[in-house]
Amino acid sequence: MTSSDRPLAVVTGASSGIGAASARYLAREGFEVICAARRLDRIEALAKEIDGRAVQCDVTSAEDVAALSAAVGDELQVLVNNAGGAFGFEPVADADLDAWRRMYEVNVIAVAAVTKSLLPALIAGHGTIIVMGSTAGQVAYEGGGGYVAAKHGAKAVVDTLRLELYDQPVRVSEIAPGMVQSEGFALTRFGGDQSKADAVYAGVREPLTSDDVADIVAWIATRPAHVNIDRITVRPRAQAAQHKVHREQ
Repeated sequence: MTSSDRPLAVVTGASSGIGAASARYLAREGFEVICAARRLDRIEALAKEIDGRAVQCDVTSAEDVAALSAAVGDELQVLVNNAGGAFGFEPVADADLDAWRRMYEVNVIAVAAVTKSLLPALIAGHGTIIVMGSTAGQVAYEGGGGYVAAKHGAKAVVDTLRLELYDQPVRVSEIAPGMVQSEGFALTRFGGDQSKADAVYAGVREPLTSDDVADIVAWIATRPAHVNIDRITVRPRAQAAQHKVHREQ
């Protein structure tokens, strides 16, 4: 336990969307939450709200990841590898390869880096690793090549890690959301073009929300210690598959 006698959780990408919601939900379950993200003003406000801690962290920076590990200390009960993102929606033939590299760096390399750094504390704390994947890590779709490849990579990290930690007191889980109308995701993907971002959800009565996904994060984290949730795929009812979405006229 931490000095506050609460189990400790780390949420990366906690400045908005699913990350911020996950921090709130874990705090409600009694965790002390370290909110880690680049935007310090946002995570400081969130940490104050939930009686947690803020650690400025770019998960693609080795120095920042080391500082996060130092802030955690010797024991950690939950790690939510939530930081990630999609950049662009071009076909492979027109791929922005710099954007592909950025997506691989934040969605795959950073997951490995943060997990590697915090793993000794997670083993000591009999912890749970939750990686925020995507249905893009299960099924390809046109225009999504770079993000699809990155999320398939993240899924591979999860499955490999679970095999390698089979004899350790650490659980490894992935949440694979479908259509989530969260703050900033689509807007970032389309370079700040609000009309393109809005078109993703046009006519969809009830896409998932950040709270929907955060509720699952908290549920996984609070299962009995011998129960491992390997993977949860969650979509809104309107999304039967990656390519089949009911849109009202």
